[in-house]
Amino acid sequence: MSSSAVTQPSRLREYYELTKPRVVMLIVFTAIIGMFLAVPGMPPWDKVIWGTLGITLQSAAAAAINQIIDREVDARMARTCGRPLVTGGLSVTESIAFATLIGLLGFVALWVFVNPLTALLTQLGLVGYAGIYTLWLKRATPQNIVIGGAAGAIPPVLGWVAVTGEVHPHSLILFGIIFAWTPPHYWPLAIARKDEYAEAGIPMLPVTHGVDYTLTQILLYTFILFAITLLPFVSGMSGLPYLFGAAALGAMFISYAWRLKFRPQEGLAMKTFGFSIVYLMGIFTLLLVDHYLPR
Repeated sequence: MSSSAVTQPSRLREYYELTKPRVVMLIVFTAIIGMFLAVPGMPPWDKVIWGTLGITLQSAAAAAINQIIDREVDARMARTCGRPLVTGGLSVTESIAFATLIGLLGFVALWVFVNPLTALLTQLGLVGYAGIYTLWLKRATPQNIVIGGAAGAIPPVLGWVAVTGEVHPHSLILFGIIFAWTPPHYWPLAIARKDEYAEAGIPMLPVTHGVDYTLTQILLYTFILFAITLLPFVSGMSGLPYLFGAAALGAMFISYAWRLKFRPQEGLAMKTFGFSIVYLMGIFTLLLVDHYLPR
């Protein structure tokens, strides 16, 4: 087998890892749910296909830019030291060219085949995450996750706008769910990696205010999140099946946060972080299933 045949799949893998695929998949998942929730029946499939493609490409570009900017920080953290820009698998020039290409392709796909508003809002999300959050907020304030969470909360709004061409109040409820979810999702990870963030000079809340204060904030945010997840039912967007499911998931999340605060155990922070991802996927799956159940 020639060396080029071995190298080519390896290079593709490096580009794939540059896009933070797990993060992008969660982003795109919530965007697709937003598309289906936007209409009573099935959304137009051309909008779903092109919208998904464009949002995926733009999200991947934002993730790549994040790694380009954070490459020196990533090199000092065990969680991120294997990323392609740190290991030398990709050069900065290659990464910038790749991020620019897929970002432009995503913007054009959304502008031409979906609608200009979706293209502009998606670009705004890219700038918010890769620019405002990564370049400034992440290094400027321990509230970086709270403020920067707006960029990560926009995908279901993008999906909704891709299908309808407008920002509906119900889409803002979806935004609110992810916005409130982001701090109690990320802060348990920040607690588990507190020393690494301190070494890298990133002012995460456990570093600047201590673990106990952060645990209190996590618990408070899970209660806020619980309340916001009731809004789809209160607003008539969803029915009783969603309400019961969301309440059960919310109670589980609060239980994790409560144990973190008052009965901490080794490894519980990372278990809470892992559950938070399952939680968000569960909430949006419940919204989708409830949407198509007969009332």
